[in-house]
Amino acid sequence: MRGELGSEFLRILGYFREDGDKAITAIEQAFRARSAAALVIPAHTLKGESAQFGAHRLSVMAEDIEKVARRCVEFHESPEELIEVVVALRPCFTETMALLDREANPLVTRRPVSFGRRVDARPQGFGRAI
Repeated sequence: MRGELGSEFLRILGYFREDGDKAITAIEQAFRARSAAALVIPAHTLKGESAQFGAHRLSVMAEDIEKVARRCVEFHESPEELIEVVVALRPCFTETMALLDREANPLVTRRPVSFGRRVDARPQGFGRAI
């Protein structure tokens, strides 16, 4: 994503930081109020934005919150079963942002990426002359 966005990456990362923090705050407040309906939109938003940045663990956590919240709304249940995921959400977001900030640092040396995998600069073929 960083390669595709170029100089816009830092600006969009800033938006993700702000939006993610707002979404998590809304999720925490909705959970404290035991409002399953109020969990759905911020969890959905966080899910999509996290996936766009490749933050898959965060995206899956938000998706779990969204799915359970939708079920709770449908069956008029309390979302109390989400306590562990909601509590783990902010630390996961903090860790994710630290990793993204590290990747955004222009001073970090990066290895080339090919088809979603990092290319190892070492010669291949143990023991053979190349």
